[in-house]
Amino acid sequence: MTLRAIILGSAAGGGFPQWNSAGPGCRRARAGDPRARRRTQAGLAVSADGARWVLLNASPDLRAQIEATPALHPAPPAGAVRHSPIAAVVLTGAEVDTIAGLLSLRERHPFALYGSGASLAVLDANPIFRALDPALVPRRALPLDAPLALADAAGAPLGLAVEAFAVPGKVPLFQEEGGDPGRAEGGETIGLRIGAPGAEAPLVFIPGCAAMTPGLRARIAGAGCLLFDGTLWSDDEMILAGAGPKTGARMGHMSLSGPGGTLAALADVPVRRRILIHINNTNPILLEDSPERAAVREAGWEVAEDGMEIAL
Repeated sequence: MTLRAIILGSAAGGGFPQWNSAGPGCRRARAGDPRARRRTQAGLAVSADGARWVLLNASPDLRAQIEATPALHPAPPAGAVRHSPIAAVVLTGAEVDTIAGLLSLRERHPFALYGSGASLAVLDANPIFRALDPALVPRRALPLDAPLALADAAGAPLGLAVEAFAVPGKVPLFQEEGGDPGRAEGGETIGLRIGAPGAEAPLVFIPGCAAMTPGLRARIAGAGCLLFDGTLWSDDEMILAGAGPKTGARMGHMSLSGPGGTLAALADVPVRRRILIHINNTNPILLEDSPERAAVREAGWEVAEDGMEIAL
């Protein structure tokens, strides 16, 4: 077996161009500039056999992402009308950008739904997610710091092992109750280390991260491919762009640049392939002709694009 991954979406919340943004990057994307490629909201599909797929997060763009990805199209047996190769969904958090797409999977298709205890509690507290019949979509808690073999709704193994681990982050925006709730590190935001028999090295998926720690560096070391939070180039980026009042740190995201940024923090961590994902519409690395794009390329990073495929 090999571990195969397809990037379904590569942008942060709102996509690129964001529906209500007239920023310079979004204007270029909306005009069809090939150096400012459109992107949907971040998500990944992974498989050990190319037939049964696991979604990592379910963005609000999920329906369009499925239609744009032939590997996720129905292929029913003779005489059947409905089918999907989607066998499970694994959540890295419970922000709207990671869970809203679950409601696009409500047409009575069985799949397993995995998440941290904190994320599943958010779903349990919101009755709209009862649209996913628990008899067809069992919810399974992901243990932290322990490998788990993923299985479909019926319990059949999918050939993938995942290890979830807490990542410095924040509670979902809709759970904030006035003021800065501070950093959360109890499983509200998690990263995933995914392997398959025969894969040369694991894939590590961390689409949101507020700070680098020694433990997190150790989790990342040795990855065959790292997909890491690329939300903002600089901490005050959105403020300077007039796009919002919050810093990256306040939103629970490291910045790419600067002495404490991602490029510096991971420069000496051994990873075969490193890709930035979950990129905000204000981030200049989305523009292929920007000096910031050149800087991440020089540092050995790729910028995720919708439809990009990875094999390990």
